[in-house]
Amino acid sequence: MTTDPGLIARIERIEAQLAIQQLPMRYALAVDSRDVDSLVQLFTEDVNCGRWGVGRAALKAFYSSEHILRSFYRSIHQICGHAIEFIDADRATGSVYCRAEHEDNGAWVVMAICYFDHYVRRDGQWYFERRDEQHWYSTDWLARPGAPRFQNWPGKYEGERYQPRLPHRFPTWTTFWSASEQRAIDALTTTP
Repeated sequence: MTTDPGLIARIERIEAQLAIQQLPMRYALAVDSRDVDSLVQLFTEDVNCGRWGVGRAALKAFYSSEHILRSFYRSIHQICGHAIEFIDADRATGSVYCRAEHEDNGAWVVMAICYFDHYVRRDGQWYFERRDEQHWYSTDWLARPGAPRFQNWPGKYEGERYQPRLPHRFPTWTTFWSASEQRAIDALTTTP
């Protein structure tokens, strides 16, 4: 048994990273299997659900509502990558890339998503403290995103609140493109 504090700290960090990496995959599996009880257990007991309230019961009501998991039939959430930044031994943030597919009233809608997560460890267990879903586009898999707009899920997510925020939400995006002439940007996209 080792007593090297540096080695012990590194092992604890690796274990924390592995535990955190399980959260997005377990979330995807719970959503796709409609296992709402398992889904809400991935979040802290005092999760803030905004207008739905506080706690896992409020989160369960949110996910079970007609606006969320009952608004499409089948879904497949494919976790594509996960970056984690530790704040301290019990708190971390992460960005999770996901491609999600949803069966909805004869359409098969594809979304490119990035979840911006906040994780916390309580009593030795890692949980989501908060998830902020942002997306680049949603569109029927037969259509290209961006034509006529990047939010192409008929009957869903209407209004400004649900419009794609990515890639503009990344703090480096605007800075990067501000060094380019507008005509160069116009040559690359019709919807900057």
